[in-house]
Amino acid sequence: MTVEEQIRSRLTEAFGPQHFELDNESSQHSVPVNSETHFRVVMAAEAFEGKRPVARHQLVYGTLADLMQNPIHALALHLYSPQEWHAQEEAPASPACLGGSKSDQQGDA
Repeated sequence: MTVEEQIRSRLTEAFGPQHFELDNESSQHSVPVNSETHFRVVMAAEAFEGKRPVARHQLVYGTLADLMQNPIHALALHLYSPQEWHAQEEAPASPACLGGSKSDQQGDA
């Protein structure tokens, strides 16, 4: 099962979302072709009703805890109650990757 399939399965099972989007954004970053390391999740679920953003994120991180250790490097979360989602029905786009990595940085000489 791919990382994307695992994320989709776990989140839909745990939250039964009314709206769900999962995008593998790895190709937009400095990673090998066909990587599964950078993801964007847009989800509306009753479980988020009345919870602050940090608590919502903690619920998702808990569901994906072992995947967050490896292979997931970055996870953009846009989490809404169903009412919040119906009021806007659009989540922010992920910012463009600026490229580079720690190994590309030159130390101060």
